[in-house]
Amino acid sequence: MGSLRRTEKAPLQPPPITGRITTRGIGVVLPAFNEEAVIAETVGKCAETLAVIAPDYEIIVVDDGSHDGTGAIADALAADDPRIHVVHNQPNRGYGGALLAGFAVVSKDLTFYMDSDGQFDIRDLVKLLELREQGYRAVLGYRAQRQDSTMRLLNAWGWNLLVSRLFGLHVRDIDCAFKLYDTELIRAFDVHSEGAVISTEMLVKLIRMGIPYTEIPVQHLPRLHGKATGAKLRVIVRAFGELLRLRSRLSAWAPTEPLTAGAVAAPSAAPSRVIRG
Repeated sequence: MGSLRRTEKAPLQPPPITGRITTRGIGVVLPAFNEEAVIAETVGKCAETLAVIAPDYEIIVVDDGSHDGTGAIADALAADDPRIHVVHNQPNRGYGGALLAGFAVVSKDLTFYMDSDGQFDIRDLVKLLELREQGYRAVLGYRAQRQDSTMRLLNAWGWNLLVSRLFGLHVRDIDCAFKLYDTELIRAFDVHSEGAVISTEMLVKLIRMGIPYTEIPVQHLPRLHGKATGAKLRVIVRAFGELLRLRSRLSAWAPTEPLTAGAVAAPSAAPSRVIRG
């Protein structure tokens, strides 16, 4: 699908929370591994924001085999609020496996996912929902000013370059964990990747299906608690193996079922665009 990219200015600060953005139901998936120091705060901020901007919501915390109190804290939160649900992965399934476990239980029309480590601001979801209401059935956040170590930044640059070349992806931040999709799309993707390439698989299938999408900058905050695992050598080696297997699987992939048009029509020119900060 040929696509027209349009560049616009967008503020990096989260927009004010002034009222409901959508009447659609939204399921928020929060993968969590050893996040006991921040999981309650993350869930609390999500619930506070969603209650205003998208009152028909559910929050799904995926405790991905944590060794600390993450699961117990999440269970306590769920006991106090029926809109909070907890999935326990035992053993740890990795980032992709955590997302898949969360996606499997989403019951709302929209699916949003965000890391639970405190490096994103849920208030930025306002911008994504506004774009969904304009007709973009996939809205991809990208980290405008990524707050990671130099080594992680170099690893990410190399990974994005490799993935872009292998699959012809022209997405600014492939693995940014701040994305909004129609749940129908998530189901149609029929994703199988349980590791680091899950975002790549979803994006390749999105583009092959010809679905209009847009990209927008979001805040990325310094990590104050816990440790990231993505830069470990064993994780990197495993990711390369997953990438090669994914390329083989996708060589013959095509969507098996037609999609409905969605409650909101696609933008008139069905463009894909980047809104830059």
